[in-house]
Amino acid sequence: MFRTGRALLGRRGVLSAGVRHASTTTGHAGGSYRRFGRTLGVWAAGSAALAGAGYYAARDEIEAFDSEEPAPELRLAPGRQFRGYPVVDTTASTRERLVVLGSGWGAVAVLKTLDRDRYDVVVVSPDNYFIFTPLLPSATVGTVEFRSVLEGIRRITKRVRGAYIEASAVDVDFDSKCVLIEKPGEGRVWLPYDRLVVGVGAQSITHGATGLEHCHKLKTILDARSMRQHIMANFEKVMLPTTPDDEKRRLLTFVVCGGGPTGCEFAAELHDLLTEDLKHYFPQSVREMVRVVIIQSRDHILNMMDSVISEFAERQFARSNITVVTNSRVQAITETSLRYSTRNADGSTTEHELPQGFVLWSTGVSLTPFTQLLCQKLPETQRNRHAITVDTRLRVKGVADGSVYALGDCATVEYPNMLEHINELFESAHHADATEITRSEFSTFVKSATAKFPCAAGHFQSLERNFDYFDANHNGRIDRSEFRGMLEFVDAKLTALPALAQVANQEGVYLGRALSTLAALDADRSSDAEQRRRAEELAVPPFAYHHRGTLAYLGRAAAADFGEGQAYKGSNLAAKYLWRSVYWSQQVSLRTRFLLMMDWIKELLFGRDLSKF
Repeated sequence: MFRTGRALLGRRGVLSAGVRHASTTTGHAGGSYRRFGRTLGVWAAGSAALAGAGYYAARDEIEAFDSEEPAPELRLAPGRQFRGYPVVDTTASTRERLVVLGSGWGAVAVLKTLDRDRYDVVVVSPDNYFIFTPLLPSATVGTVEFRSVLEGIRRITKRVRGAYIEASAVDVDFDSKCVLIEKPGEGRVWLPYDRLVVGVGAQSITHGATGLEHCHKLKTILDARSMRQHIMANFEKVMLPTTPDDEKRRLLTFVVCGGGPTGCEFAAELHDLLTEDLKHYFPQSVREMVRVVIIQSRDHILNMMDSVISEFAERQFARSNITVVTNSRVQAITETSLRYSTRNADGSTTEHELPQGFVLWSTGVSLTPFTQLLCQKLPETQRNRHAITVDTRLRVKGVADGSVYALGDCATVEYPNMLEHINELFESAHHADATEITRSEFSTFVKSATAKFPCAAGHFQSLERNFDYFDANHNGRIDRSEFRGMLEFVDAKLTALPALAQVANQEGVYLGRALSTLAALDADRSSDAEQRRRAEELAVPPFAYHHRGTLAYLGRAAAADFGEGQAYKGSNLAAKYLWRSVYWSQQVSLRTRFLLMMDWIKELLFGRDLSKF
């Protein structure tokens, strides 16, 4: 009398409450329902606990400002034109105007950290939302829904009583302190600023490959939606009786160009989709045709992480039948194939052609058209081809008054060269009548050096821990040549910061606090630019990045690199949910925390949505 085709909610191995046989007794059915009720009770209690934690975590977040009056609308200055375009009126306020370009990690961190009522804030971005980019790979396969990784930028700007303009920056005039913004089809307008924060992100680098119009990039929510549609369209086309077997194999060959975190996490999520969901709705003959290939130019994937994690990821992917091709560069992509070359051990190269039905391009970043233009206006100081060069206080180099800042993927911090300071540092480290540095003197030196160069604090502390290693003659003292080796070590470690969300977030937090401090300075506005710069440098310390670990999801496995040889790796559900809990805690609002929690529960109970829309 109780009969189901498959176990109720049992597809995940979480609960089996279905009654399989018509002769099953009522008592057995009652026991199944009781187990079902207990399981739901546990989930409800866990959900309530998470919701409560989210509530208390969100008391200082954007929900607290929802009921406040929004900022007034911006208007044009009557009769004012500049270089052929109208100008936004700025006469209504006596406070400095802070213009923030972009709505990514860096820009949002500035808005969430900045003291209220310090500036008239205007945010300019073509997207009226912030994207939680680490979860974009999950959105491509339906593990989480698109709106669960988005937060409206107007809600975030409301915290600082800021205005928002949906437009893109296309030009900047440093002398007049105006940025030209444009919304396609709506014209252009100059927006004056007192301080400008550039956080417009970056675009994918091509590395000389052709045919990138046939690839997906995973930068925006529209990219994730397009990828999700493409994946399901390929599977549905394979099921057509008219599709030949060779075409089926091509359609089900998914290629990832780039072995960084984004590429590896997408490959892992795609494998989860296949093994956890598609197996229930597509025959085995189709599933056996699926091939996932990662093409990496270096000798290991996740090469920015510890080698232990790279090797763990490669073993994990091998068990999941994900092919990893290393020491290879993509040459060209067509609509149906991909050509790449592999560097052999003897230095020769071998050309390969791979039929493909889907390509993700995830191979680094470069300047956008606007940041290229900005750099061209400062040719003496902006020579980096991949990012805007900023000093250790995130000020764009070459702007005389220091009023322009850049952060996130579009910027790179220019660190001091320690060897250039060797005489000054060596003399400060030992007594005047000595030529070598003792261990105790070096400990004192590390404290003063980290205060002067906070960007290198971790590396100086590493020198102290490894004092004996650099003491080549083992006499308990460091002479000048050994000290030079120490500084060379620090210089080698002071490389460009990676294009990670946590880097942009830390830069945004730093800059928000720095701008709040600068606004509070009782400085003489009539002083010249150099005097004002010196006053600001005394008030604001340099930016120091603190690496808090790099995460990577590898398909029912996860890994984290905390630096200094400290790494975590796990290939079980605990690792998967640990990875999820970290990203859950980093959400910008209670709303997205709740939506993510519901998405994960829904995926656990019912699986991913396989609809193509």
